[in-house]
Amino acid sequence: MSELNNQRHFWETAGAAKTFTHPIDFAWLSRLPSTARIIDYGCGYGRITGLAQQHGFADVEGVDTSVRLIDRARQRHPTLSFRVLTDPPALPYPDASVDAVLLFAVLTCVPTDVGQQQLITELTRVLRPGGLLYVSDLLLQTDQRNQARYRQHAETYGNYGVFETDDGAICRHHTADRLRNLLLDGFTIHTTRQITVETMNANSATALQILAAKTRPSRIV
Repeated sequence: MSELNNQRHFWETAGAAKTFTHPIDFAWLSRLPSTARIIDYGCGYGRITGLAQQHGFADVEGVDTSVRLIDRARQRHPTLSFRVLTDPPALPYPDASVDAVLLFAVLTCVPTDVGQQQLITELTRVLRPGGLLYVSDLLLQTDQRNQARYRQHAETYGNYGVFETDDGAICRHHTADRLRNLLLDGFTIHTTRQITVETMNANSATALQILAAKTRPSRIV
């Protein structure tokens, strides 16, 4: 994954102290047994990983590219397993070995089409047939502040919705169709919902959550 899609420097500096707030609806995971193998990809400091454990899931692991965020996660949740990814999006798991992947506010941190598709392809690989992918990510916002920065950076990054934050991150907001279309190859979307969340910089934003199930083996590319 390219530096643009990884942004390791940001997540080891300013990003390491951020607060994440996307809510998780565990009713969406009710079909899973408590023994299900769940990966929280881009877990940050382990907020969602910890909630999954509290909900009764016994085999949950958080993975992230940031050493500082993983250190923070281990301090907050010493009984949980966390792993630093050194070559994202590659995961150290066999094909079809995972029951569910949680992908919360991660695509917004992977601004390119290629990077996002590489990530989804890898998640498809490790999910078993019928395994669940729970996505929560930010939509294009309609306020003047966001629209101005979408226009400002569209030519530089080649996608309307990509922008730079004042503290050094490069983020992406999406159309709902963009998020759904990422899952067209290999997934069936079961349900969606639109919610309001607080961003990592404490602004209110509209997000989309999607629950999808893997329908067939991933394609080798």
